[in-house]
Amino acid sequence: MSRIDRFTNKIVLITGAASGIGRAAALAFAAEGARVAILDRSHDALEAVYAELKNAGSEVLAIGCDVSAPDQVEGAIKQVVERFGRLDVAFNNAGVENKAAPVHEIDLTEWDTILGINLRGTFLCMKHELAQMVKQGGGAVVNTSSGAGIRGVAGGAAYTASKHAIIGLTRSAALDYAKQNIRVNAVLPGNIETPMMDRFTGGDIQKAIDLEPVGRLGKPEEIAEAVLWMASDLGGFVTGAASVIDGGWSL
Repeated sequence: MSRIDRFTNKIVLITGAASGIGRAAALAFAAEGARVAILDRSHDALEAVYAELKNAGSEVLAIGCDVSAPDQVEGAIKQVVERFGRLDVAFNNAGVENKAAPVHEIDLTEWDTILGINLRGTFLCMKHELAQMVKQGGGAVVNTSSGAGIRGVAGGAAYTASKHAIIGLTRSAALDYAKQNIRVNAVLPGNIETPMMDRFTGGDIQKAIDLEPVGRLGKPEEIAEAVLWMASDLGGFVTGAASVIDGGWSL
């Protein structure tokens, strides 16, 4: 199997697709022949990625979706299946960062927002994606956790809690569906060149670079490559994995 044929005519859904890792993954899946559904709550940025994919000759469906809203998630999955007939791969990547603060200073509304998008959103997407994959007889799910999913981060309790929980959710789901030809894995990025990293560091990217043993930030495309491998037949014996791609940061 040549690399370019890994996803020919496969149906791939990506959340948080308007920028960063999600955008890179959408471009990478499309380049290997996938028909791609891109979801994001940022409509203008989503339209820009949609145009980018269409201009490259890809078949793409763009859906505005807040993954923390059950009706929107259910409706989005229905749209994908109505348009393409099935769902082969789901990359649940949507997520937000918290404002750095110690636990006693965390605002409850912000806590609920972070957990609502990062954890509840991943669960809601998986709930409907997996139901479709059971119905059709197989599929692959990849969730975005973080290097913060396996270590503590000062000032990042809400984000870190959500990313730890995604790993547990991933591993439990992997066992639930292992005998149904459905694989569920997680990717754990480190400090990556994304708009989220710009926001988190207040524009002082050097602070993030200094935390990386390899001396640079990761590229969104490097995470996308791992996601594609997990979702492809080449990763067919991998399920329940939490794959760290962080330049040594979590060590």
